[in-house]
Amino acid sequence: MADKMRCKWCLSSEKMIHYHDTFWGTPLHDDRELFAKLVLDMNQAGLSWNTILNKQENFYAAFDDFEIEKVAAYDEKKFDELLQNVGIIRNKLKIAAAINNAQKVLEVQEEFGSFDTYIWSFTEGKVQQHQVLDEQKIPATNELSDSMSKDMKKRGFKFTGSTVIYAYLQAVGVINDHAEYCFRQAELQD
Repeated sequence: MADKMRCKWCLSSEKMIHYHDTFWGTPLHDDRELFAKLVLDMNQAGLSWNTILNKQENFYAAFDDFEIEKVAAYDEKKFDELLQNVGIIRNKLKIAAAINNAQKVLEVQEEFGSFDTYIWSFTEGKVQQHQVLDEQKIPATNELSDSMSKDMKKRGFKFTGSTVIYAYLQAVGVINDHAEYCFRQAELQD
């Protein structure tokens, strides 16, 4: 593992390297996992990804493995339970948004057949391949994230600003922002 060139952002820990090498930027098409990543990315707002990654298992346990129907049906008792859970980000607005967004995912599934179809419809199923020569110049948003964010907000999703959505699109592989020198860049080319 040490001999491979990687994006510099992941080099802070073995856990970050594993996430980079295994998940980040890999096209994802499973509705439950797409929802899970959305919740994790919206919880990252204002925090480091390392913080979220270290709490990821706790999030999966607290949110019933991100089963969309279960999360969509959470009541006030479950909300309060989540608010007391020290293993996750205990932010009232983010917890409420996760429940709301599960309900919105169900609506999207009804309309599009799957959350996957909806997410990938913005690029007609294609990965946006970016040429990243300098990781410091990766944008926080682009036209795609602006467009998806606007549509999601119109549909009632919460915590889906363009910056959150750009990070989400990177995570689920709609955008390939691996650096040109990174071994994953070549692996993920169409």
